[in-house]
Amino acid sequence: MPGFFLAPWPKPLLAACKNPKSVAQIHAIMLLTGNLIHGNSNGQLIASYARTGDINSANQVFDEMPQRNIATWRAIIIAYSHKNSPTQVLNLYHQMILDGTRPDSSTFTVSLKACADLLDLETGKEIHSRAIDFGYKDDVFVGSSVLNLYAKCGKMEEAMRVFDEMPKRDLVSWTTMVTGFAQSGRAVEAIGIYRRMQNEGIEGDGIVMVSLIQACANLGDLKLGLSVHGYMIRRDIWMDVVIETSLVDMYAKNGFLNLASHVFERMSHRNVVSWSALISGFAQNGFAGDSLRLLIDMQDEGLKPDLVALVSALLACSQIGFLKLGKSIHGFIARRLEFDRISGTAVIDMYSKCGSLSSARLLFDRISSRDSISWNAMITSYGIHGRGNEALSLFFQMNKTQLKPDQATFASLLSAFSHSGLVEEGRHWFDLMVREFKIEPSEKHYACMVDLLARAGFVKEAHELIQSMKIEPGVAIWVALLSGCRNHRNLELGELVTMKILELKPDDPGIYALISNTFAAARKWDEVAQVRKVMKKTGMKKVPGYSVVEVKGKLHAFLMEDKTHPQNEKIMEMLERLDFEMRQMGYVPKTEFVLHDLEEEMKERMLCNHSERLAIAFALLNTGPGTRILITKNLRVCGDCHNATRFISKIVDREIVVRDVRRFHHFKDGVCSCGDYW
Repeated sequence: MPGFFLAPWPKPLLAACKNPKSVAQIHAIMLLTGNLIHGNSNGQLIASYARTGDINSANQVFDEMPQRNIATWRAIIIAYSHKNSPTQVLNLYHQMILDGTRPDSSTFTVSLKACADLLDLETGKEIHSRAIDFGYKDDVFVGSSVLNLYAKCGKMEEAMRVFDEMPKRDLVSWTTMVTGFAQSGRAVEAIGIYRRMQNEGIEGDGIVMVSLIQACANLGDLKLGLSVHGYMIRRDIWMDVVIETSLVDMYAKNGFLNLASHVFERMSHRNVVSWSALISGFAQNGFAGDSLRLLIDMQDEGLKPDLVALVSALLACSQIGFLKLGKSIHGFIARRLEFDRISGTAVIDMYSKCGSLSSARLLFDRISSRDSISWNAMITSYGIHGRGNEALSLFFQMNKTQLKPDQATFASLLSAFSHSGLVEEGRHWFDLMVREFKIEPSEKHYACMVDLLARAGFVKEAHELIQSMKIEPGVAIWVALLSGCRNHRNLELGELVTMKILELKPDDPGIYALISNTFAAARKWDEVAQVRKVMKKTGMKKVPGYSVVEVKGKLHAFLMEDKTHPQNEKIMEMLERLDFEMRQMGYVPKTEFVLHDLEEEMKERMLCNHSERLAIAFALLNTGPGTRILITKNLRVCGDCHNATRFISKIVDREIVVRDVRRFHHFKDGVCSCGDYW
């Protein structure tokens, strides 16, 4: 036989094959020349069939072999691994053991990967134990596969133990640990491993960077995130769409939307995930309009939104009360995509926050497999609509299922009591939460209870509850007490609470506005001026109040004393007529809600031009008789506007729903659903 037909010749030819037909031709020549009798030729043939996509022929070659060695077992096991068939990989591994063939590093590595894909920790431990028995304890490839198995199964302590015992660690080992901690939500540990990696002189690649960026996003560590981004630029690490999308997500989650947008705009290629990250970032940071505009831009580029983008759009709709668009998105998901718990909960939240509580409950009842998030969302929905008794009834229903109420459930329930003035119920269930359900109160639970008590006039009891807390009260708790002090004119305690809040140095201009308003209610104008001076010095600006109303599928926004609307003249005429009729019915302007040192006539004019009244007047002008009106306001509705809207609902014989920053008010026939308690 000429030298050309010696055993080594098939390997380069098989490697050059691009399709199964070419492999079959080489296979035929091998049969004719007897090359299949040589040791590794069968393994090379199996690998080539598999590489070109013909797994059936690869399997046939394997099945027809009278004798198999480690090369052929390795080839068929790797073939099924590349085909993403982890169950078949493990079946072949067990057959190989029964056949008496000794596994090598590659077969152990691939079999452990299959266990990780199946989250089969028990089988993985057995394979790892056998690998140690066969002398592969210190094999870096086997070790990395074991790390991957533990990490995917969420067993990071076990992974850490194996990692620390490894005499040699490669980039894959380090990457697996960083990724494992990041994906387990343990950002601090992920960053710690990365720093150890740096100290040992290991340079990170793109995969490590993605995991590290994810850790920075979850931890809210923008400084480190910027450092990672700068490191990649300095090291000239190629940034593909995955890395750039991770950067967009990190900056957006931390509220740095300008940086997120900058990275996004410079991307050479943007996919659905990239768009969704930015859409989600704008929605989660309260920029609903920008989020929805991005959704439109995404579709203009020919991309269909995925579930993440649509859930974010639902959040945006819920923020601004855009019911028509929310319904359209709900319909799109129902027709084109599959409802899951996340999207179902998002739709429930959207209907509830757009004022359609009945639609939210209807959808909730249709969800066959509810988790605690779905139950909590519906309980919260009843709460913000001031229907605390219905929230409690739903809580009882949840208790009859296999699900147990968690911290979030009780926070939703206590909040519902707070919005409904159910003080006794709040006291009772707060006590049971600790005693029977063994749930330690968090700051949110205390904030709900302080809000409930202070709002109902039990300001002293609320203060005593704060003093009894085992944890240090945060700003939110003191702000809840301050609101109660202001509403119930306990200005002496209010001043003490104000000092506590200022000690904590909040950076929210809304809190400083509340402090200013508390001083204004006490007619302490010098203190008001001092607080406003601090705000000006630190660059804080009071958030302007605005109201949004949806009319004929379009949103219309109004600021206080807004004269820019094309229908301004007619709106003013409508308000004057309503004001006249309200006064005939006994309405008296509550000028104490104008927290400025002005003449009474000027105060009355300012009240009449609050943004929600402008929105109501516009809606009355542009909708038919009997049409329900929904107003969404970004701040808390003032006492005078609340009183005026009660009168207006009776005059025009309409249901007027006002959603402010805290809850819903349903006005009908001169009565509000909150019972004048909010």
